[in-house]
Amino acid sequence: MAELSVPTLFAFAGLCLLLAITPGPDTFLVLRHSLSDSRLGVAVAAGSGLGSMVWAGAVAVGLAALLTAYPTALQVLKIVGGVYLIYLGVSGFLRRDTMGPAAADEREAGRSLVAAFRDGIVPCLLNPKVGLFFLAVVPQFAPADSSAASVTMVLGAIDGVVAFVWLVLVSVVAARAVRWLRRPRVARTLGNLSSGALAVLGVATISARTSP
Repeated sequence: MAELSVPTLFAFAGLCLLLAITPGPDTFLVLRHSLSDSRLGVAVAAGSGLGSMVWAGAVAVGLAALLTAYPTALQVLKIVGGVYLIYLGVSGFLRRDTMGPAAADEREAGRSLVAAFRDGIVPCLLNPKVGLFFLAVVPQFAPADSSAASVTMVLGAIDGVVAFVWLVLVSVVAARAVRWLRRPRVARTLGNLSSGALAVLGVATISARTSP
């Protein structure tokens, strides 16, 4: 089996970076959680990165291709993902502890980290565009005599790591910016903006057509 060349790996990593820096649901989720604690933003980043790898695995074993063969199932998954984004956006508006501590004790902090991780991985798993991305790009980067499954897993790992590193950077910068400003009103405004963006993205996800 032919191996992926180093230039090919760097080219794919660059593509992943371009996609990662484009604001999306994961960026706004990291921003919202990081306003309380950068660790929560890192948990969201970990969830999003792992979700991308799971989609790569689904593509590798043929599940994503099977999903695209049934447009109704693809549409249902897209709608569920959009509804979940709307839920996250609305729940963000309803929260009153945007600048409060992430938790009252270690047990509560653990629950907060789990919830943040869930907010990162669930929207990714409910976003069929991630699977469609791998279906589209793997043939462009895979050598002719290579195993599609192994190449997909390698590229999925690269995409997950690149997304994780970028989102962690966003989390750290956002958390430090809030501490530097030391203005709860600024944090609340940023929290409301990120929540509103999530809700809008949810509506757009439901409304847009997903091409298999």
